[in-house]
Amino acid sequence: MLRRGLDALYAAGAAVAALSLFGIFLVMMAQVALRFLNRQFPGADDISAYLCVATTFFALALTFKRGELIRVGLLLERLSPGPRRFMEILALALAAIGSAYAVWWTADDVLFSWEIEDLAQGPLPIPLWIPKLAMPLGAGILLIAVLDELATVLRGERPSYVVAAEERTARGDFSAEV
Repeated sequence: MLRRGLDALYAAGAAVAALSLFGIFLVMMAQVALRFLNRQFPGADDISAYLCVATTFFALALTFKRGELIRVGLLLERLSPGPRRFMEILALALAAIGSAYAVWWTADDVLFSWEIEDLAQGPLPIPLWIPKLAMPLGAGILLIAVLDELATVLRGERPSYVVAAEERTARGDFSAEV
């Protein structure tokens, strides 16, 4: 049940990322259509930038779980199973610390923007805490995914990103191994 919940959380993050990406498409198409009418879309650049940040942060967890984030496995792949497991645990612990740090400081920035009622300086006075909220939420989902993988490795199992990479390689798909 916990596994299904976690997988649903990662999928929900990816769905929000996909919707954000689609939102960028809609904003761009609206800009094109309005140009034909000699009109402008006020705040289109700001909205696109906010959606770009949301796309990036909400996609992190599922991308990590699928083994599609940049990962340097050169050293790990050459180690025997014992040292490899130790290094995998160390790398995941460091990733968890880094992710927790990102959650902490981005959440602090959101709170600060909310407290001072910070508004976007562009044509649309959007309260900045709203688009900034994507950063701690997305980083928080990534932190959960990293802790999930750390627990997996501590139980003696193989990380899902390694399994996913091996499955892609077995299918002859080397697209993520660039």
